Amino acid sequence: MPFSNRTRAGSETRGMWIKARGDAAIITCRVHPNTGRDAVKEVRDDQLVINLSAPAVEGKANEALVRFLSKRLKVAKSRISLIQGEKNRNKVVAIEGMDPSEIVSCLKINQ
Repeated sequence: MPFSNRTRAGSETRGMWIKARGDAAIITCRVHPNTGRDAVKEVRDDQLVINLSAPAVEGKANEALVRFLSKRLKVAKSRISLIQGEKNRNKVVAIEGMDPSEIVSCLKINQ
């Protein structure tokens, strides 16, 4: 399914959701757990919106997020770390050894 680049009034998709920090890319995302299917939905309000089939119970959605990003970005799970948002739907994730342009390309996001 192609990536939806919808925006609401006042929101932009300029790439504020992703930035470089040292040898890592930092992603700000909003996770929607228990949606039935894992998918990148859109960029909204400077966050990458990701749907996950896993429930938000006992860290299962966090584990699913790491697995999903690992698979989509073709990197080892050990290179992905949750920096912020362990018990929140708004999360900040670091991906070691990738730059933002590579991630945008792998996730098929049109900016």
